[in-house]
Amino acid sequence: MRYFGRVSITQTPLSGPDAVLIGLAAFVVVYARSLWSLAKYFQVMAHEGMHAMTASILGIRVQGITLKRNGDGETQYRVRAVGGRGVLTGFVGYLGPSAFGLAAAWLISLGFIVAVLWVAVIFLLVLLLKLLPSFGRFSVPVVLALFVVLLSFTSVSVQVVMAYGITWLLLLSGVSMAGEHGTKAGDARSLKGLTHLPRWLWALLWLAGTLGAVYVGWLLLVVRA
Repeated sequence: MRYFGRVSITQTPLSGPDAVLIGLAAFVVVYARSLWSLAKYFQVMAHEGMHAMTASILGIRVQGITLKRNGDGETQYRVRAVGGRGVLTGFVGYLGPSAFGLAAAWLISLGFIVAVLWVAVIFLLVLLLKLLPSFGRFSVPVVLALFVVLLSFTSVSVQVVMAYGITWLLLLSGVSMAGEHGTKAGDARSLKGLTHLPRWLWALLWLAGTLGAVYVGWLLLVVRA
């Protein structure tokens, strides 16, 4: 580890087998209904957060984000997103968890493992500011509080394991949601209206993108460990 004063800047990545075990645990969380009923709220935060972040980068003003009790969400814009900006903004949602998971895997591969948790805290704080009255005003503070407790009262070793777990959870939940929603996704319907391209094409692109993210994540977390 490298230190700045008493604060550890980097941590040693876990071994490949340890990373695989955590990945298997995340897989159980994603595909066990009783566990996923709680974890799904974190996935939708990443999904809607990616919509909002992309819109802001492209100059589309975000009115707010709604997170529902059933695990769905919606990002509302002050002006309807159309053209290429609208297509890109609508497309990235289902890639959001995978993209955040890849960013986390990259940080882990560089040794900035605990930083993954701090980045998550910053993301949740920004998300909290954009929430409209909805279930999200309960779920986001709860998740944020859990991260703060994790960072304040647990050892670095626990934080490292949790950073890996969250990374795997994002990567695997991306595949799960892309496969489950498929052509039924509201984003696919919106994209068809914007481009006249069939829903199945968007569903296929999401599935390919999320599976590709899992592969790259595997390389970063396991093969290069």
